[in-house]
Amino acid sequence: MKRSLRRAMWAGAVAALVVAAVPVTSAFGAGSLTTTFAASSDWGSGHEVKVTVTNGTTSPVNTWRIEFDLPAGTTISSFWDADVTRTGNRVVAVKKSWAGALAAGASTSWGYIATGAYRAPTNCTVNGAACGGGTPPTTPPPTTAPPTTAPPTTPPPTTPPPTTPPPPGAKKVVGYFVQWGTYQRNYQVKNIHTSGSAAKMTHILYAFANTTGGRCTIGDSYADYEKAFTAADSVDGVADTWDQPLRGNFNQLKKLKQMYPHLKVIFSVGGWTWSGGFTQAAQNPQAFADSCYNMVNDSRWAGVFDGIDIDWEYPNACGLTCDNSGPNAFKNVISALRTKFGPSKLVTAAITADGSNGGKIDAADYAGAINNLDWIMPMTYDYFGAFNAQGPTAPHSPLTSYTGIPQAGFNSDAAIQKLKSKGVPASKMLLGVGFYGRGWTGVTQTTPGGTATGPAPGTYEQGIEDYKVLKNTCPATATIAGTAYAKCGSNWWSYDTPSTITGKMTYSKNQGLGGAFFWELSGDTSNGELITAIRNGLN
Repeated sequence: MKRSLRRAMWAGAVAALVVAAVPVTSAFGAGSLTTTFAASSDWGSGHEVKVTVTNGTTSPVNTWRIEFDLPAGTTISSFWDADVTRTGNRVVAVKKSWAGALAAGASTSWGYIATGAYRAPTNCTVNGAACGGGTPPTTPPPTTAPPTTAPPTTPPPTTPPPTTPPPPGAKKVVGYFVQWGTYQRNYQVKNIHTSGSAAKMTHILYAFANTTGGRCTIGDSYADYEKAFTAADSVDGVADTWDQPLRGNFNQLKKLKQMYPHLKVIFSVGGWTWSGGFTQAAQNPQAFADSCYNMVNDSRWAGVFDGIDIDWEYPNACGLTCDNSGPNAFKNVISALRTKFGPSKLVTAAITADGSNGGKIDAADYAGAINNLDWIMPMTYDYFGAFNAQGPTAPHSPLTSYTGIPQAGFNSDAAIQKLKSKGVPASKMLLGVGFYGRGWTGVTQTTPGGTATGPAPGTYEQGIEDYKVLKNTCPATATIAGTAYAKCGSNWWSYDTPSTITGKMTYSKNQGLGGAFFWELSGDTSNGELITAIRNGLN
């Protein structure tokens, strides 16, 4: 499903406000396991809190659970490095499952951003025991005189929220951000932060660059590096100015990486629409690699990208156009890219997931390229859809085969097993998940295999709809082959849910895969239901 479509500084008064309000610390304790709340930023209409848990005992603490009440009118808008649930004003924060035991004498921190001026939480418990120490003043005395000029109503935190990178050896969570999302979809880089997704991801794939003339070229210069972002749409709440050297999505990604230092961003090249130039690239891989290196490392956006991703649909086979470069073409292009980019940059590839006999996996030497790739991403979605307008209806992302599947080998497991059999290490494969559904209309049969009259209506394209829409308009009622489906009126949809994604992540772990990737961020809910299921499922 790869389609390509077409700072003002804060006043000194704001700085004074932040100095006045930071730090404000509230300590609670249960025995010698203590919890400290520190308002690391407070700008009046909102504040950022760092919560530190310290183990003052002589033994490791395997888990911790903090419960507290927020003052009336305070709402947490985002959080990181803890699993947080909220019921009314009551907040429960639990240690991440992937985090190890808290050693004797050690501390760990998590944090959140909330509305309004900072007021200390109340009724705190740690691991079920009442917290001691009392309740601090709700309005701490300022250390300097308050500002004479009121601050803006929605200034950003002056210090980005701290993040903890995934532990060494953690599974990869890789997701596409599409450049055209900045238009009609209105999904901005900022949303990767506000949804909580950035803290759960390891890598972002920025889609796409073009392959014009067999060279890497910018696909949409306006979205990529020219568009001026308002304060409301900017990652850090700071508006772009007319004279700054870099704007657009690239500058927003740069800000996001500053906020989440563990995140890597990879420039993805090609996709369904822009793969045609790979045929010419295969004729001179070195020239192609040189052009890609120059594009990714352009001094105007230095530091934004950590490598390159090749999304060739498909080498020595047909996609939107057909390629007949031969079975070695993909391997040769990847080899040239690795030679040019060197060992320190990431080189990855999204590839076909056609596991049928004589299918697209068999058409190219993916195993021959794997030593020069950090990982590959078989696109285990879009197997079936209303591109066959009359059906039969079938789930577009089946994990396994099932009785009546329209095409043998068109399922995730078939692709994974075929790649393994060819010598591709499991640890270098990521399982693909679609954050959208595919559907038909004119369907009378509830179960898969029914006939149809055409594609179901979609918000942006017929036959396709985001998960965030489908979960409300056509909730899943059944599952088959590890994914979900539903019939609503005469429309029939298949898509993945948090529950089916959990099952797919279990499969990924059982197969020894390197993690998972997904297409694409804007299809998820505003609080990141699907990416949360991926991250939790891989833990």
